[in-house]
Amino acid sequence: MEPITSFFAVSVILLGIGIYGLTTKRNAIRILFSIELIYNAANLNIIAFARLSSPPLVTGQVLVLFTIALAAMEAAVGLAIVMLVSRLNVDIDLRKLTRLRG
Repeated sequence: MEPITSFFAVSVILLGIGIYGLTTKRNAIRILFSIELIYNAANLNIIAFARLSSPPLVTGQVLVLFTIALAAMEAAVGLAIVMLVSRLNVDIDLRKLTRLRG
């Protein structure tokens, strides 16, 4: 297998695990982890495509840095919401959570 196909294989595995976690898990923290796995799969694809170009492009790496910053902000806000919900409720099951509805 070529190295680029290895990147794509790992990316597909990460994407599959992330989508599985999003569709089957109820815990908010596990859902946040699943979203992070999907971000990492996309970042790995972006880096692989940037490496595939004949002169290696730096724009792919810059885009990945922006998505890493976006993922960090999403995780911080998501964990803040989870902490608030855990103070109000005993568990953080998202299907049972109706207290934050407007």
